[in-house]
Amino acid sequence: MDSTTLELVIVRHGLTDWNREQRYQGQRDIPLLLPDALDAMDRLRDQLADERFEAVYCSDLTRCRQTLAHVWSAGDVSCEPRFDARLRELDFGDYEGMRYADLKNEPLYRDWIDSRGEQAPPGGESTAALRQRLGAWLTELFLAAEAEGHRRILTVTHGGVIRELRRRFEAIDFWDGSVGQAQGRRLTFTHRQGGWQCSSSSAVPAPASAVS
Repeated sequence: MDSTTLELVIVRHGLTDWNREQRYQGQRDIPLLLPDALDAMDRLRDQLADERFEAVYCSDLTRCRQTLAHVWSAGDVSCEPRFDARLRELDFGDYEGMRYADLKNEPLYRDWIDSRGEQAPPGGESTAALRQRLGAWLTELFLAAEAEGHRRILTVTHGGVIRELRRRFEAIDFWDGSVGQAQGRRLTFTHRQGGWQCSSSSAVPAPASAVS
């Protein structure tokens, strides 16, 4: 990979009990649902096995730390993982621990859904605030990549973070960017006109038909 290209593999944590129950987790520190989470994480680990990452970033919440420990070998890079609270899930405020069925008739909840998250949930965080913290993280990531020569980076984070990055770099609606547990995207950036621009995006793990 040449000096003008950077590959960011960004994946969602594995299955939790609240995922299974379809509850909003947000920034609650919910652990993985083991052993139910293992099949999907094993597939992700197998597809990443031959990759060598020069930097690793991870949300500081337990479910992401556990996923990282399962899918990535510390011997693959020369530095320690960087755990960053800016990679946490959207803060759902009063909705954390609740399900759609619990909230569907609440006017404030419907307003939040209809606004695509731009209106913060009660006691929570708007997608504008999420964009701000992710933008700060991306700026530091790109600067570090240039300074340290990183060309392949692994990041373990949350579904809402990946949705927001897909909205930004794939030009799709925020709610259309969902990925499953232990799944994500491979974003390739090229350096041109004084900055990094996303030139391609694909699924991680790759579909079975695309694996040689």
